[in-house]
Amino acid sequence: MTSADRIRCGWSLGTPQYVAYHDTEWGVPLHDDRALFEFLVLEGAQAGLSWSTILHKRHHYRRAFDGFDPAKVARFDPRRIARLLEDPGIVRNRLKVESAVSNARAFVRVQAEHGSFDRYVWPFVGGAPTQNAHRTPRTVAARTPGSDALSVDLRRRGFSFVGSTICYAFMQAVGMVNDHLVTCARYRALARSTTRGARSPRTAFTSQ
Repeated sequence: MTSADRIRCGWSLGTPQYVAYHDTEWGVPLHDDRALFEFLVLEGAQAGLSWSTILHKRHHYRRAFDGFDPAKVARFDPRRIARLLEDPGIVRNRLKVESAVSNARAFVRVQAEHGSFDRYVWPFVGGAPTQNAHRTPRTVAARTPGSDALSVDLRRRGFSFVGSTICYAFMQAVGMVNDHLVTCARYRALARSTTRGARSPRTAFTSQ
């Protein structure tokens, strides 16, 4: 079966970029702290916008935010934030930009406490991806008790732009839950890899 012949989740069929993101990233368990921070920033930036907008700007975000190195972003000062707000390559929303910097500082604190953000966040799903079994997009949740709990705890730790809906989108993106439809080829591939106990140290999507 060629890539063009695969059955995919309907939301991924808009552009080649969307297809590539669906086929290579969405729902794949992610354990790399820098890439986890990237998705935390990007999901917060998406609030009120489309994911296609964020995908289009993703390589600009990587440049503007020093490759999403949380330790570096945590040191951004008001002058650096002011430059970001003049950067047309990213979403120039002051609250979102300032949140990315303050979240980097909170992220670094979590790393210091738990050894890594990975060790902190995966216990919210018991350490392994939740395998859902949706047959229609209508049954895919926008939030769950797990995302509610993550949102509450992140806020307690000083994070912002981490409402439950944003947290669930983050959990879907980094593979903490498998929300591909059961008819999608990716659902079966990810379910099999989880059954085998695979723990992929994948990094963020590199296509621009």
